[in-house]
Amino acid sequence: MTHRFGKLLCLPYKVAIVESCGKFSKKADAGFHCLTPCVETVASSLSLKLRLMTVTCETKTKDNVFVVVEVAVQYEVIDPEAAHYKLTDPKSQIKSYVEDVIRGTIPTKTLDDTFSSKDQLAMAVSSQLHAKMEEYGYDIRKALVTDLSPDRGVKAAMNEINAQKRLKDASAAKAEGEKIVKVKAAEADKEAKYLSGLGVAMQRSAIVNGLKGSINHFAGGVAETTPRDVMDLLLLTQYFDTLKDIGNNPNSRKTLFVNHGPSAVTHLQATLKNDLMQGNK
Repeated sequence: MTHRFGKLLCLPYKVAIVESCGKFSKKADAGFHCLTPCVETVASSLSLKLRLMTVTCETKTKDNVFVVVEVAVQYEVIDPEAAHYKLTDPKSQIKSYVEDVIRGTIPTKTLDDTFSSKDQLAMAVSSQLHAKMEEYGYDIRKALVTDLSPDRGVKAAMNEINAQKRLKDASAAKAEGEKIVKVKAAEADKEAKYLSGLGVAMQRSAIVNGLKGSINHFAGGVAETTPRDVMDLLLLTQYFDTLKDIGNNPNSRKTLFVNHGPSAVTHLQATLKNDLMQGNK
């Protein structure tokens, strides 16, 4: 805005308040204006641009945690006459209203609720400012809560709680995974033992059937041979086969031998027979 004696040039996005003999005369918008010398004067010039100011306020929550709230307010002049004559310092007025809303809202909420209701807080600030500042010639376009910071110690405690919770969840997931692995391993071991037992039973059944046929065949072809003689022979053969398997095993040096003479087979048979007879009695 350029002001010379009797002439006024207003720039774009500017408006001038012109007074005549100390009383409001008119608003001078962008362009060239002629003023009456010694009668009309320019009282002030106001910008019509959208402006931004940041308000920082400290308060405490319902659970006694001090927080620093930062609110960004967008405002503009809509009534230059009211803005000039009704309000001396618009920034201080806006700051006072913002602090009043924040200190009247946050103490009713806990810290967690405050973080989750930032949008509601911004709407409360915006509606309160819009209603109050409109009568002073200002329009509040937007109020945004740009920062909400508790004390450093509270931040560290919140981070620690979150970290411990995540560790707890990770431990639970790990334990559940280990449980599943152990259950599956037990089921596999159970199935393996069942199949192994079934195979041993089938093997023994086949051996018994084969021995039965061999004994009948051998007893019929050899004179004065009793089934017991044939059984003793088969037991002795199995005994030597066992010794052979033990000798071929690479871990045979760890094997402990007890009474294993040929007569031990007959003794073992007699012992088992006597035990079975005692059990029947």
